[in-house]
Amino acid sequence: MNCSGSLTPLIYLRSERRGKGFKEEAVQRVLTFESDPRRPTALSLLLSQVCSGIKWLALSHTPASLHINQTQHCKLLPGLVSSQAQLCRSNLELMQTIIQAAREVKKTCQKTFGDMRWNCSSIDIPVDAPKYRPDLDRGTREAAFVYALSAAAISHTIARACTSGDLRLCSCGPIPAEIPEPGYRWGGCADNMHYGLMMGSKFSDAPMKMKRSGSHANKLMHLHNSEVGRQALKEALVMKCKCHGVSGSCSIRTCWRGLQDLREIAMDLKTKYLSATKVVHRPMGTRKQLVPKDIDIRPVRENELVYLQSSPDFCTKNEKQGSVGTQDRQCNKTSVGSDSCDLMCCGRGYNPYTEKLVERCHCKYHWCCYVTCKKCERIVERYVCK
Repeated sequence: MNCSGSLTPLIYLRSERRGKGFKEEAVQRVLTFESDPRRPTALSLLLSQVCSGIKWLALSHTPASLHINQTQHCKLLPGLVSSQAQLCRSNLELMQTIIQAAREVKKTCQKTFGDMRWNCSSIDIPVDAPKYRPDLDRGTREAAFVYALSAAAISHTIARACTSGDLRLCSCGPIPAEIPEPGYRWGGCADNMHYGLMMGSKFSDAPMKMKRSGSHANKLMHLHNSEVGRQALKEALVMKCKCHGVSGSCSIRTCWRGLQDLREIAMDLKTKYLSATKVVHRPMGTRKQLVPKDIDIRPVRENELVYLQSSPDFCTKNEKQGSVGTQDRQCNKTSVGSDSCDLMCCGRGYNPYTEKLVERCHCKYHWCCYVTCKKCERIVERYVCK
């Protein structure tokens, strides 16, 4: 099954319903076999569900006013395959957390790659026209990163939701078995890593476990990279402490296991992205497995991201390859890194422009207790790629 096509099924607004305590828009996909290219065929909608295991990231566009508190609300959520919709119906409370995870993936990915030619624009999929970007469908290293980040983010968000009390089905993580050092004691509320990993993997891996979910090689790649993301999450569980004592002496510390910010996990995965291993799908013993292409045959390491196909250079717009190009992207004239005008603009040159910034300045503290500031204007020079 080839998943590199560009499918643009529309979601039609059919009616508006008013329920108790909230207002929602009931949306329904219209299946048709007519020749109108603006409307999806039943086959195209089936392909759109089985070809992309991260289609659920379209949940990032779910209106904040929609509260998932009835099973029929699961039909309103875009991008879910049948097993994910079933999970939604049986875990309604969990879906608000998963929607939040989708938003976190989009925001974190775009911040992490804001200084590179590929800037994660592929996952910004409008709900009213979910369209495939081949850079994520073709088994590229960009797909490897997005799958890993998505798996980490969903488990991260669930684990923290347990701690904050947003989920009634879970609570704080367990107290570690090891005895703390003198002056330290276990307490507080640990992030519930176990529940986060269990429910997160159940949801994010569901599309890859469907029988009609694309090639076996792509499934193995996505499942492997998702596990790499969860492994990075496990490594991000660190000890956090709060001091107690007279006059801030910190004679005793209450500690718990807490997760690092998702941005730090994303930076770790970005390092793995830059050193990702290209693999091939070949027989190993009684079955086919992914093995490194340019290295002596060895098993794929558990902590390395893998990809099947090379990426374009993302310099120019090419919809077939999933590249939006770097024209009009802002660049840094003085940088020598990936955000430099030379690298970002691919040698095409750049155009300068000026921007007026209004900032607080000459701030003065007044006893007691407020601060007054003046407003200062300054002109800065910016650069965008030709």
